[in-house]
Amino acid sequence: MHIETDLPHEIRVIENVFITMRDGARLAARIWLPVDAEQRPVPAVLEYIPYRKRDSTRMRDALNHPYIAGHGYACVRVDMRGSGDSDGVLRDEYLADEHDDACEVIAWLASQPWCDGSVGMMGISWGGFNSLQVAARRPPALKAIVSASATEDLYVDNMHYMGGCLLSDNLSEATVMFAFNSLPPDPAIVGDRWREMWHERLEGSGLWIDKWLEHQHRDDYWKRASVNEDYSAIQCPVLAVGGWADGYTNAIFRLMEHLDVPRKGLIGPWGHKYPHLGVPGPKIGFLQEVVRWWDHWLKGVDTGVMDEPMVRAWMQDAIPPNPSYEERPGRWVAEPSWPSPNIESRRYTFDRHTLHAEGTRPAGEERPISLQSPLSVGMFAGKWASYAATPDLPSDQREEDGGAVVFETESLDAPMEILGQPELELEVSSKTPVAMLAARLSDVAPNGEATRVTYGLLNLTHRDSSENPEPLEPGKRYRVRMKLNGAGQVFPAGHRVRLSLSTSYFPLAWPSPTPTEVTIYTGGQLVLPVRPPREDDVQLRDLGEPEGAPPLEITPIEPGEHHWRTTRDLATGVSTLDILDDQGSFRIDETGTVIRYRTQEWFSFGGNDPNSVRGETRTLRRYERDDWRTEVRTRTILTSTPDEFVINAELDAFELDDDHGDRRVHSQNWQRTIPRNLV
Repeated sequence: MHIETDLPHEIRVIENVFITMRDGARLAARIWLPVDAEQRPVPAVLEYIPYRKRDSTRMRDALNHPYIAGHGYACVRVDMRGSGDSDGVLRDEYLADEHDDACEVIAWLASQPWCDGSVGMMGISWGGFNSLQVAARRPPALKAIVSASATEDLYVDNMHYMGGCLLSDNLSEATVMFAFNSLPPDPAIVGDRWREMWHERLEGSGLWIDKWLEHQHRDDYWKRASVNEDYSAIQCPVLAVGGWADGYTNAIFRLMEHLDVPRKGLIGPWGHKYPHLGVPGPKIGFLQEVVRWWDHWLKGVDTGVMDEPMVRAWMQDAIPPNPSYEERPGRWVAEPSWPSPNIESRRYTFDRHTLHAEGTRPAGEERPISLQSPLSVGMFAGKWASYAATPDLPSDQREEDGGAVVFETESLDAPMEILGQPELELEVSSKTPVAMLAARLSDVAPNGEATRVTYGLLNLTHRDSSENPEPLEPGKRYRVRMKLNGAGQVFPAGHRVRLSLSTSYFPLAWPSPTPTEVTIYTGGQLVLPVRPPREDDVQLRDLGEPEGAPPLEITPIEPGEHHWRTTRDLATGVSTLDILDDQGSFRIDETGTVIRYRTQEWFSFGGNDPNSVRGETRTLRRYERDDWRTEVRTRTILTSTPDEFVINAELDAFELDDDHGDRRVHSQNWQRTIPRNLV
């Protein structure tokens, strides 16, 4: 990354300002703005998330906000109510109070003497979600948004459920928020109230995983903040950003199709990171693109941003399978609209083991194929969304295909490129009322290596609706359709296209409640969105190298450790995926705060018993400075029976003292059972 120190505007930083809400609660904000903004007001850009501006996002903020502010903006990072140094308790994602507060913050920003009255909103993940959600509220001062790694449908494309299947990332995200919601504010900002505020959070935030497991279908709980319920509510321009290795990218295609405002979509090879920090690379000059977007919509400068194609995407070249890539080779392509008239649907019919191009399938009888996959299918699937904590990408798919039904084309005579979401149409029956299918699309090289291109999941009880799923009638045939995740991929000449189907995909998805056999009937079709290469792709404007403001100065203290290990105990038959993300400890030099972060996850099963499946997570978070020394530990265990999900969780908070030992100041246990409802 190029560190930019000579920005157009000299800036100053306000470490903390409290913004008072309608009920008297104060939200903590950090502000970067030009030194002369009060004499020459500028537009404001808001990032509004629950991840602690004072420390947790300080490293990322140091790169982003001074850079944007240095181009003539007031950048404001606000801790949401109940997080960081703000008052209150955070009890769940995307509640009405969160959006009400955001609208008040936007009005406050527009009224400040250093703001010219125009506000933009940006964010990644939670901040990308609420940028869309707040835009749908239409606060008058909000003129445009940038939404990265987010979705407009909280049930269909989120880390909780996929295709009606429960994702293990539901447990992972609950663990992240369990840890964050249990942390204290910083006494240097809030003063002597810090203990009172901390204990209010410890006692009041609750266990979020139980809420998410109580809503197993697409009910009003998910609809309330899903802006796809009314796309027309968004009336400001939208820049939607994501990556093929992320879990939210499908939303970009839907936003481009359904919004009726100026909009752009950008899809790179990245995981769950801003594109100037993205892994796999190549990283791009994303902050330059953001400044162009804000200059156009907040300052009225014709930057040419709206003269460019609606969708720009990274077309990935074929590459050997690897759970960790620094770079994904490829090239940029673009489409003027979405859906694009330049993309054709190419159909392949599957026979016993073969994918036949449309019109080439030989005449023959329909053949039923019985499938009951071992639970081990999925142990090499990687994460639902890569968080750049690699190796969390999928491995060679030959390690998975032994437990799947595989259909494959002949070697391709010519290269084929796809852009969009493949679809699968097939007839199935099941021996049990609840069953799932996982579909994987792979690029198979001449040496047999299989690189996963994309995948999809479908809980077959959700075949017609995720709002009103219906059990399967054993033995009855059903015609089902499932969409796979979006992809941009080149299949070279000499390679083959492989479709793999399985009835399990753990730990990415929780298995069905009982062992199940599904019958697949030949004659189904795989539909690929084929995009022929075009000469004008080479004329696309270069997105440049990443730029940013000077990085945060930190002093490492203890080294971190990261691993991703799959083991099988042959004596007990237990297989385990062990994921460790230990960031060690370090000191933020400008605040003197020493931070220690550690998260570990285990997902295991025994034999092929779906009721032996177990997920466990543990976190440790420590904050120290002078005589302020706190530590929070969490543990969450998720298991299941054919009829229930079972949650056991623990929370322990400590104040640390070298002389008197660790003093536990809060301890709480949870035991919950939640009925399974066709999941």
